[in-house]
Amino acid sequence: MEQALFIRFQGVVRHPRGHFPGVFMLANELAAQGKLTEDQYRFWRSNNDWYDANYTNPTSVDPVVYDPLVHPGAVAWFKASAQHLIDRVDGYLALLAAHGVECHRLESPNPGRVIYEDKYQVVVMAEAESALA
Repeated sequence: MEQALFIRFQGVVRHPRGHFPGVFMLANELAAQGKLTEDQYRFWRSNNDWYDANYTNPTSVDPVVYDPLVHPGAVAWFKASAQHLIDRVDGYLALLAAHGVECHRLESPNPGRVIYEDKYQVVVMAEAESALA
């Protein structure tokens, strides 16, 4: 069995654009819809700020990386070596679970064709659904 080099946390309901949204997108949607409690909002805001300060948003390097016309279905995966980033996802999973949003963890040695990469993550175009299993 190959070692998983990449990890992704995503919802189980397909987005209208065809991909399964990640935990950050799902939490951001709850916040934008005003569904978070005051404590949940504080958690979401402070942790989003922490992530913004500690790793690069791919769109700041490549503004079209998530553009559905250029890269339909592009999704981000953590590198397994980015454990300090992965560890903080549990709070997002708890927040989403509190709102009945189911998520799961995926691991893969090859999640797809890399269209962006930095020290902590890759953004990929999935070459096949089987690559995500």
